[in-house]
This record gives sequence, structure tokens and C-alpha cells, in this order.
Amino acid sequence: MQFFLFFKSSSSSSSTTTTTTTNLVFVFFLLHLFIARALITMPPNVTIPAVIMFGDSIVDTGNNNNLKTITKVNWPPYGKDFPGGIPTGRFSNGKVPSDILVEELGIKELLPAYLDPNLQTEDLETGVNFASGGAGFDPLTSALASAISMSDQLELFKEYLKKLKGVVGDERTSTILANSLHVIVTGSNDIANTYFNNPIRNLHYDISSYADLMVTSASSFVQELYLLGAKRIAVFGVPSLGCLPSERTLAGGGTRECAENYNQAGQLFNTKLSSALSSLTSSLNDPKSRLIYVDIYNPLLNLIQNPKKHGFIVTDKGCCGTGEIEVGELCNKLSKMCPDDSVYLFWDSFHPTERGYKILVNQILQKYINDLV
Repeated sequence: MQFFLFFKSSSSSSSTTTTTTTNLVFVFFLLHLFIARALITMPPNVTIPAVIMFGDSIVDTGNNNNLKTITKVNWPPYGKDFPGGIPTGRFSNGKVPSDILVEELGIKELLPAYLDPNLQTEDLETGVNFASGGAGFDPLTSALASAISMSDQLELFKEYLKKLKGVVGDERTSTILANSLHVIVTGSNDIANTYFNNPIRNLHYDISSYADLMVTSASSFVQELYLLGAKRIAVFGVPSLGCLPSERTLAGGGTRECAENYNQAGQLFNTKLSSALSSLTSSLNDPKSRLIYVDIYNPLLNLIQNPKKHGFIVTDKGCCGTGEIEVGELCNKLSKMCPDDSVYLFWDSFHPTERGYKILVNQILQKYINDLV
């Protein structure tokens, strides 16, 4: 971005001074805006050509739009703060972490859904999104939600690689793949929905053995990605699930406190996942590989517990409807909306607002970018 300063010629020194001062103030204002939106600082001589996303509704940018599933949000009020004010299938009022990530890295403004019928060929080189709202590491989770399972997301990724090779050739595809950032964001639906609310799982597993099932699935997914040529892989843990508005309502008692059993389950899974990724890194013995566990549990909990520090007022309810239980179809265009979603951490009872996501993504990049490259 460049700024040009023009000074108006005048015989009057007073006029010249006034004009110069006005121009300088304007330029400083523009510079302030630019700095406020500055991209993440990358290490020297490092580039990330593309971001490839896998996961669930936290990062889905519209893959579910044409599926036969109730887990989709391509209608108002979702997308009310998205460019153009249109619903795109993103589970928020605006952009989601997939978009914010590629924007912060300076790659492009949005990360398109791979199944978007309007996907452009040039987007293949800079990254696409395979995430599907309702998906999970547990295959049962995706089946219950009629979402694209993680194994099917991997099959779509293989299809994508063939298309990319057709556009840029084998050598360039290998280079893009090795240097791109591959991100996996899922697991919340497994614990919050499949385990705690489905007898098929909680009658046959205790939470520790269920976490093992999830971690085994996650490890297999990462290994398959690596074998396909991915080197930089970031796997997100689950957030503080018990403090999400929906879980407060369902399991937090009459006062809607954070549901500690959900939080403890999430922490257990996160610990096991982090350990598994460390072991996998050691077993690969590849100095070029980067398999990183990303902690989202504590950053989100910090926003919930210290809202004023970040400009939030409401963190125990979403903006949509009562804010206590509504997600998806319950957040339709007839629902009552909060007057100002910028002071809400959550958009609906499960998904943060764009503003919340921006803070979280920026914090995560600041913490992990050097580990990933």
C-alpha cells in the first residue's frame, strides 16, 4: 500500500501551512488504519503460498451449502457483517478463522470452500477449504450430522491435488504442498454432541478411552496428510467447551455456569493430542516437517474470563435470539438480534463473532508462526 501526499501551491504561507497540516493529519490517519490492519510478521525468507483447511463449522466457508444436512447456515442473519452482507455458509456474522488466517498471512482475502460451484482455478494455487460443519474425528459424529467426514475431506484433498497438478504441474504442486500451511480444526462436536449426548458412545467409552479414539483418528489423518506431501501441519485442540453459551445452558445448571465436565473432557483430549503429535514428530524424524499442536482452550477462556480487556461485554450468550441455545436454523431472519454484535464474543450459542475470531487468530499466529515455518 502506498500513500501520496499532495501539497497545494499558494502565495499565502498561512494557507500553505493549513493545507500541509491537513494533509499530514490525513496521512497519519491512513497510516494508523494501515498499521492497525498490519499482517503478521513472517520470519525472513519464508513464504507460505497456500492454506489448506480441514475441519468443522468453526472453519467451514460454505462446503455444507449444497449438502442434505441441517448443519448449514446459508441464510440470514448469518453473514450480516460479511462483505456485501450476504450469507455464505460461514457459521458467524462475518469472516471465520479460515478467512482471517489467509488475510493475516497476506495470501488472499478469503479462503474459498472447495465445493463452491464458483471456485476459481487460480484459487487452487493459494489454498482451499475442505471443512464441513458438524464433522469430527469420530466418524459417527460426521454421520450423525450428515457432514463431510474427515476421511471424505481427505479424499477431496486428493482430488484437489490432481486438479492442481493439471494446472501447475507435478513439481510446482510438490513445492506448494511442502510449503503450505495445512490446518485441522475439529473435535468439539465429538465431545459436546457425540460423547455427552449420544448413548452409542458414552455407554461404551469412558471419556479417557473416547479421547483415545479421537486422538487415534487425528494421528491417522495427520500421517496421511504427511504421506501426501504436507510438511507444515497445525492441529488445533478443542476450546473450553463447557463455557460455550449452549453448553452453559445444557449442562451448567440454573445459573448457567461453565460446565466443568465438558471442560475437563476437552483438556484431557488436548493433552493426549499434544503428546501424540510430539511422538509422531519424533517417529517421522524429518527435519523439514512441522507438526504443531495449537492451544485454543486457554486463549478462548481468557477472552471469556477477561472480556473488558478486549472490549467485550457479553461472553455467556450469543447475539442471536436469546443467545443461550440458538444455532443454525434457530438463528433465522425472524430471530431477535442483539443491538451491537461487536461487544459479543459469541455470534450464536456455539460460534464466536468475527471480532472474536480475529483476536483469537492473531494471538495464535503471534504464538505459533515461528514453530510452523
